[in-house]
Amino acid sequence: MPAVADSTIKSLPSKPLNVTLANIPTTIFTVMSSLAVEHNSVNLGQGFPDDEGPDAMKKIAGEALMQFHNQYPPMMGIPELRQAVAKHSEREQGIPVDWASEVLITVGATEGIAAAFLGLINPGDEVIFLDPCYDSYATMAKMAGAVVKPVKLSLPDFKLPREELAAAFSPSTKLILLNSPHNPSGKVFDIEELKFIADLCIKHDVLVLSDEVYEHLVFGNQKHISIRSLSGMKERTLRLGSAGKTFSFTSWKVGWMTGPAVILAPITKAHQFMVFTVASSLQRAVAHGLDNEKDFYRSLGLSLERKRSLLEPRLQALGFKTVPTYGAYFVMADISNFLREGETDEMFAKRLTIEAGVTTIPISGFYLSPNPPKHLVRFCFCKEDAKLHAACDRLESYFKKKSSHIAHQ
Repeated sequence: MPAVADSTIKSLPSKPLNVTLANIPTTIFTVMSSLAVEHNSVNLGQGFPDDEGPDAMKKIAGEALMQFHNQYPPMMGIPELRQAVAKHSEREQGIPVDWASEVLITVGATEGIAAAFLGLINPGDEVIFLDPCYDSYATMAKMAGAVVKPVKLSLPDFKLPREELAAAFSPSTKLILLNSPHNPSGKVFDIEELKFIADLCIKHDVLVLSDEVYEHLVFGNQKHISIRSLSGMKERTLRLGSAGKTFSFTSWKVGWMTGPAVILAPITKAHQFMVFTVASSLQRAVAHGLDNEKDFYRSLGLSLERKRSLLEPRLQALGFKTVPTYGAYFVMADISNFLREGETDEMFAKRLTIEAGVTTIPISGFYLSPNPPKHLVRFCFCKEDAKLHAACDRLESYFKKKSSHIAHQ
């Protein structure tokens, strides 16, 4: 086949692409997952469960596909699911919701967050984030024209830094994003911390975008409290939930947002022009889940606590200093004992993947602030027991070999 003449190949456009996105490097999740595949590593980095949710939900989704529920459903979501979300809100958090005007079904919680920024933010508005945080938050805010203001949670136990947070509020602050239970730390914000945030928001007339996708993934003596349930906060808080986290169906990408109708209205417009709606068959299955699979999501905490109790002691026995975790499915580990001279958390995580065959996520990639800590990694424990044991066995073998090598030098 003859070669195509150079003159027929059009040159790439010379005008600059979107600078917000062009300047963002490949996410650490993609980097570490690719490395894990390349080296056949046990991947305790990416946060998705090995176990799936209720079979009844899968059956309902499949039946809906075969029963001609395949055309555009209502833009805000099918009534059955919006009603189920409203009942879930009142049942689990004591927050009454008008299903017809205060519930929006989204393509996962992430699309809900993007729609919230696009619907609420004007260029130059400030948005406060508690650092570290889920890596897509700030990018979505910047795409809407926001000025990002990170406030670092205090190490080693990720306490709320009250003075620093209060100082971050200004006349330009439009919104604060709160994530509890918290990714990546596993922290569950307590009532006093929530009240402090609420008082600042009321004082400065600031909205709250409350990412509560891990609301049922709480264990120990902790209890998840929604900031929207506090006095004066129902009128200024948007609350996010996720079928992916609640029912372990992460590929379904079905989320929901509840909030005051007047604040939800512009967000709904952003949702309309981005995606318009969400798969009807999956909405029907999630509606069933919220109404009828309470035992599943209410037992998640016990299941995860058991898995944490399997992984954490073995990490500690190897010399990792773990941070107490009470929510989500992550253990944060201090790797100071293992860092070589000049080695960062990312370099350590790559070394562990290549040499030990176990993949983690370095925490510096979750920080928006300059000079992030570089002595922490995140292990995800929502995996099969056999996979957790295999990872620990590999780590034990690796560090024993290293110790033996040093001893014989």
